[in-house]
Amino acid sequence: MTPTANPYARTYPHGPFTVVEVLGEIDLATAGFLADHLDAATSHPAPDVLVDLRHVDFFDCSGLRELCRADNRARERGGRLRLVSDTPRLHRLLRAASLFRRFPPLAHFPEPDQEPDPE
Repeated sequence: MTPTANPYARTYPHGPFTVVEVLGEIDLATAGFLADHLDAATSHPAPDVLVDLRHVDFFDCSGLRELCRADNRARERGGRLRLVSDTPRLHRLLRAASLFRRFPPLAHFPEPDQEPDPE
């Protein structure tokens, strides 16, 4: 079941992927709204989730915690979770948290029939 869109996240299909589009500011007060969408996106076997962070204004460790939790869940179910971001600010955050290798951001959505090259 897909959770209802809220001011901070919405989920939709894009080819074989489930996209969780993140919006606005993700912090301790709003990370739960993102978690609802990530939990739903990773609830089935072999999920292939793209987390679109291109429309995020602010993202802190609360959001990173939810990404790690969802990534663990996706892997446990034989799937994967990838980030889509072209924002240097978010790339710096991932590097500072030592998560850049775990989540090498994609600049755009991958084609459904090819493996993307991280950028």
